[in-house]
Amino acid sequence: MSGEFLTGQTQALTKRGLSEETCAKFNYTVGEHNGKPVQIANYRREGEIVAQKVRYPDKTFSVRGKLKNAGLFGQHLWGEGGRKIVITEGELDCLSVSQVQDNKWPVVSIPNGADGAKKTVAQELEWLEKFDEVILMFDMDEPGQSAAQECALLFTPGKCKIAHLPLKDANEMLAKGKARGIIDAIWNAKVFRPDGIVTFADLRERALAPIEVGLPWFLPKLTEITFGRRYGEVYFFGAGTGVGKTDWFTQEIVNTAVTLNEKCAVFYLEQSPVETAKRIAGKLGGRRFHVPDGTWTLEELEAAFDEIQASTNVVMYDSFGATEWDVIHAKMKYLATAEGVKHFFLDHLTALAAAEEDERKALEKIMEEIASFAKQYNVCFYGISHLATPEGKPHEEGGRVMIRHFKGSRAIGFWSHYMFGLERDQQAEDETLRQITTFRVLKDRFTGQATGITILMGYETDTGRLFEREPPPMFDEEPEVSGKQDF
Repeated sequence: MSGEFLTGQTQALTKRGLSEETCAKFNYTVGEHNGKPVQIANYRREGEIVAQKVRYPDKTFSVRGKLKNAGLFGQHLWGEGGRKIVITEGELDCLSVSQVQDNKWPVVSIPNGADGAKKTVAQELEWLEKFDEVILMFDMDEPGQSAAQECALLFTPGKCKIAHLPLKDANEMLAKGKARGIIDAIWNAKVFRPDGIVTFADLRERALAPIEVGLPWFLPKLTEITFGRRYGEVYFFGAGTGVGKTDWFTQEIVNTAVTLNEKCAVFYLEQSPVETAKRIAGKLGGRRFHVPDGTWTLEELEAAFDEIQASTNVVMYDSFGATEWDVIHAKMKYLATAEGVKHFFLDHLTALAAAEEDERKALEKIMEEIASFAKQYNVCFYGISHLATPEGKPHEEGGRVMIRHFKGSRAIGFWSHYMFGLERDQQAEDETLRQITTFRVLKDRFTGQATGITILMGYETDTGRLFEREPPPMFDEEPEVSGKQDF
């Protein structure tokens, strides 16, 4: 809204705790517009009013003149530089901070709230930089604090400080008789340091805390060589078709959800939730409930279901054929925040990028977001990747798995904390050999010591469970290497 400027009278704003003297200094007046009482914040340049911000009883605003180049509220009062200046998010906060300092020290306000703060501060940066110290006292809500971080980056390093209040803003502090708290906030304001930069003092308490082994895997040797699992980490698994990577996942889900009592979310994109549920129950009950071979009873299935259901630690995603990463990512964030899920199992990564024009770029973006998700929400993320066809011996015949075989290996290798390969010769003539899987550590970011270590696993046909085992006499622990490793 534009037009002629309104006229008003200076008076105390009793409900706001503001004196007439303070309002007069800043030319903050009370008048009338369209039959309604209004408060008028006058913005001046070179002694002339260039804009007015008009506040109505319902807390809505209108603008007369143009705020675009009006500068900061109160800027005309303070000349060219000085020792210290405070910037607030609103005019009433500006008046409040000035009043508790006897209206003697420079205070200004941005005109358009948190959303427009960075732009206004940037426009007036040359003037603000003439002060030795700049203190941002924005609102304590999320928009205000985010705006303070953005604005602080504009200043010469070491010049800007951010003040923190126990209530929402400076005027609320004043109105509630906590004027001293405003002064304390100014004196206690800390020099701005961008997010992600920490000192030894910041880290001391956490660094000196006792080191503990992370959560155990279902394989004892894997726990030993990796020192367990830690929240915030990403684990990726690769194996040939039918080698048993999904089966391995399923057994770890039972270990994590039932044995360790940790909440798990299962995203099996190529398996129905009903089959997944039966397989999970089977790992717990020691029965292959998904196989109609007459070796189990309905009562055994119900008992396993009851135990998992009672734990409330397993939720599954019914994709209905939808495998868009954005959809899955949103559901994972919901489960992490609203349901307290700490472990996310995805089978498989390749399906998320299958429909993309550029699969490589899609996988790079997805992996970056997976790593960010695990860190931000402090959860463990487990993913399965399909493998590219190797040169030489196929993976399904026991060919060695290497990082470069993973589809999207560049991104997976970069963002994963651990990578594992599973190898099994499904075509071996000897039945014992057909049921032995080599679990190989391909990457260990934590210590590097586990890389290259292998664990042999056997498979109990009766129970459907995997277990650690010793190699039989005829077993070759080093399968044929298909091509050159490039990681």
